[in-house]
Amino acid sequence: MTAFSDAELAALRSNYPILQQRNYLNSCSLGALSTRAEAYLDEFRERWHTMGASAWYEHWMGRLQLLRERAAALHGARAVEAALLPSVSAGLSVLTECREMHDAIAAGRTRVICTELDFPTLLYQFRVKPEIELVVLPSDDGVSVDLARFAEAVDERTLMIATSHVFFSTGHVQDIAALGRIAHAAGAWCLIDGYQGSGHVPVEFGCSGVDFYISGPLKWLCGGPGLAYLFVREDRITQLSPRFTSWFAAEDQFSFDPARFTFRSDARRFELGTPALPTVHTALGGQELLEEVGMDRVYARIRGLADRVADALLNDGFVLRRSADPSARSGIVMVRHDDPARAVRALDAQDIVVDHRPGHVRVSPHVYNTEAEVDQFVAALRDI
Repeated sequence: MTAFSDAELAALRSNYPILQQRNYLNSCSLGALSTRAEAYLDEFRERWHTMGASAWYEHWMGRLQLLRERAAALHGARAVEAALLPSVSAGLSVLTECREMHDAIAAGRTRVICTELDFPTLLYQFRVKPEIELVVLPSDDGVSVDLARFAEAVDERTLMIATSHVFFSTGHVQDIAALGRIAHAAGAWCLIDGYQGSGHVPVEFGCSGVDFYISGPLKWLCGGPGLAYLFVREDRITQLSPRFTSWFAAEDQFSFDPARFTFRSDARRFELGTPALPTVHTALGGQELLEEVGMDRVYARIRGLADRVADALLNDGFVLRRSADPSARSGIVMVRHDDPARAVRALDAQDIVVDHRPGHVRVSPHVYNTEAEVDQFVAALRDI
């Protein structure tokens, strides 16, 4: 585990007020709010008070672009490949309703490949489209999906592989570069839902070869709800014409010309109106604080804490839903439990905050947690 001095860890923890009151081990549901993010939010509020709409031109448009650039850099993308959307669902909608997607479907590419382990939002997007044949790949071990299953399912009828980087209910990290190669070999697109991964597993969008990657600041990036990041590979951007659009997608959005519309040449052509400015500010503050720690150190410490809690649980006789391959593990630890909702309530009564998913208690430590906190969780779960 990456070493932090006591003073360094104490200084980091002082930025997250919830840690002074609770043992917070639930970053996969919502990252802790930092005083840095609050300061950015206070700045936004003050400018709203003192400048009103003029803050748009002097500050807020610049903040939007700064977040696109910072989010892109964190994900190994270029700023021109980044768009700000209100949610993963919105990003999925604008992509899947592009005119070229419809043309491909009309030409016979009607299959979309997902898995039974993906977050339901991804599958719901295609279940409501009668023109789509949704193929849901099963998991042989209940934790992962073999790449061979994707290769067997993808053929000339496939529109896209649409699956997760990190499975929300198992913590398994998929090989997205391999998924991209499988899709492209058949002339299909590859779309990755990375919302469960950004901020606790490294993402190199530019090197992965996938066409689309969707993430956001809600969880490990500690930026709050109301925002998603859509990354579109640069050579794919101008190949796609969204059928849902907004003034933010227009090449000259301030011309206010109702007689003409031309898409932007960068990924902002996929944006759907004014982004949520409060979350733009908290996202900047949340990410900035983590970057000051160093993202390599963040990733390593999260994995170290996750391994610590997993080893302790196994030693106590608990059963984990966990990848057999250590290199495919993330910061999510799933503990089998007969009544996980009751266990989570009992832990909450002791000021230990975790979450549950069907049949399991889910614990997700972050860089700001301590070894003592994960040990306290294990002891409390054992007592329950």
